[in-house]
Amino acid sequence: MHKVMGLDIGTKRIGIALSDFLLLTAQPCETINREPEDKAIEKITDICTQNNVQKIVVGLPKNMNGTIGEQAHDCENFANLIKLNIPDCEIIFEDERLTSRQAENILAMQGKKYTKNKGLVDLKSACIILQQYLDRNN
Repeated sequence: MHKVMGLDIGTKRIGIALSDFLLLTAQPCETINREPEDKAIEKITDICTQNNVQKIVVGLPKNMNGTIGEQAHDCENFANLIKLNIPDCEIIFEDERLTSRQAENILAMQGKKYTKNKGLVDLKSACIILQQYLDRNN
């Protein structure tokens, strides 16, 4: 049995979510610093190994008109580094437009203070990205 990982790749942090073994639900895993990139890749690799991850769903922050901008290219470049280090893992891109706003709304409804802990938003965004993928593929 395997799990699927979801990543919300930002310029400072990366939110990580994992599916359950039934591939039905996305669960928060952790938030890591993006820099230095080699340490971030190492941590992602370790989590993949520990959880038998075979697919990684990477949030792709498209522009509102659907085009690929600078931030999306940055995510693609980071995903390519992951692929070089974990060649057996399939990388899948998931449109992540407005997931940060959605995450902020969910956290606010839960009464969580996310403004002082942006890592919570990254973590919740990773869950939303992964859950979108899981829902569409089940």
